Amino acid sequence: MSIIEPVFENVREKESPLAEQAAGQISQLIIDRQLIHGEKLPNEFELAQQLNVGRGTVREAVKLLVARNVLEIRRGRGTYVTQQTGVVHDPLGFAYMPDQVRLARELLDIRLTLEPWAAALAARQADAEDVAELRQLCREIESLIHAGENHLSQDEALHIRIARCTRNRVVPKLLPVVAYSVQLFGALNDARIYEETIETHRQIIDAIAAHDEEAARDAMYRHLSGNLQAIESAAADE
Repeated sequence: MSIIEPVFENVREKESPLAEQAAGQISQLIIDRQLIHGEKLPNEFELAQQLNVGRGTVREAVKLLVARNVLEIRRGRGTYVTQQTGVVHDPLGFAYMPDQVRLARELLDIRLTLEPWAAALAARQADAEDVAELRQLCREIESLIHAGENHLSQDEALHIRIARCTRNRVVPKLLPVVAYSVQLFGALNDARIYEETIETHRQIIDAIAAHDEEAARDAMYRHLSGNLQAIESAAADE
């Protein structure tokens, strides 16, 4: 029986609209495949085949899950799992804190404690598939930066993917909260830090690929320290 459905699942399925049933099946697919923020769902045709429903039903189911902050549609790219899947946006009310520069500093203080440890554990636990996905995210970030496009969603996805490599189920759930600073950082920063971002991302992934825990920890610390210095610099220029 699905872990997201109550005991009387069979009775309720008969009473529920088809799109609602399909939405439940898609939610279960996300759970079964352990998909996290930034990961892509199968396309509409593939989902229709897997769920044995029409493509129109899939579209309606996806709309339901978009409204519930489970999925997001990226035009021309597909359907992706959202940040903090199923949780309302900004649950801690960060957007309403009056001093956003101070908030960025404070969030980075937390990340400087948490993420170097996570990177070291990722270096211990990551397998070849993990490393391939991390390198792909790095390439996407670099392409977006060089094209002058917004790369922050992919940047956040990279950090959460590193957290997932720890094999600790709690860490990827915590990261989306403190990773609010990724989006905030982008609003406060400019292109001065972008090349450093590319370089330190590469260093982190290379260390994880080599299973070098100390190097991964150090590279992540350098990466986040560079972000903090850039925020301080941007604040001083204002």
